[in-house]
Amino acid sequence: MADLTVATENREGYKRTSFKHWVDADGDACNARQEALIAEAIDAPEVGAKCALAEGVWYSYYDDQIVTDASKLDVDHLVPLAEAWDSGASAWDAAQREAYANYLDAPEHLVAVTARSNRQKADQDPADRLPIETVRCHYIAEWTTVKRQWSLTVDEREKQELTSIAAQCPNAPLPTQPAR
Repeated sequence: MADLTVATENREGYKRTSFKHWVDADGDACNARQEALIAEAIDAPEVGAKCALAEGVWYSYYDDQIVTDASKLDVDHLVPLAEAWDSGASAWDAAQREAYANYLDAPEHLVAVTARSNRQKADQDPADRLPIETVRCHYIAEWTTVKRQWSLTVDEREKQELTSIAAQCPNAPLPTQPAR
């Protein structure tokens, strides 16, 4: 946690549309949301025409739920787009923000979770909202990984919460390789 840069967050100028998301970067008819759902499935879904997903099984770790209907899932940007903006993405160009919004190369970046748990989390950071207690160590490890990968800052309250939870978690190395 010591290497996370603390800075004041600034939401000024944020628009969700500043992050072009759910693009089909590889042209296979599956956009980034669908690709994340396929990757996150514990039982692979059937992939139909226009990447329609059927009969898969997913685990929503935010709320410990098994889901068998892809339409009941959201694909969450673990570090929300608004939080990324507040933490440094406001200085990125459009291509960097699009890359962030559709990043599929690290499993912690886009997470399939129940729509309900994603909407409860909204754009809050760990100082304001955490998933169920049994997965908090996992969650803050992934949060910290995404922040490091994208060189995003944390605010003071966020850093304090991450540090407090990390002190209760077993030591596990976190990737530090930049995403971009």
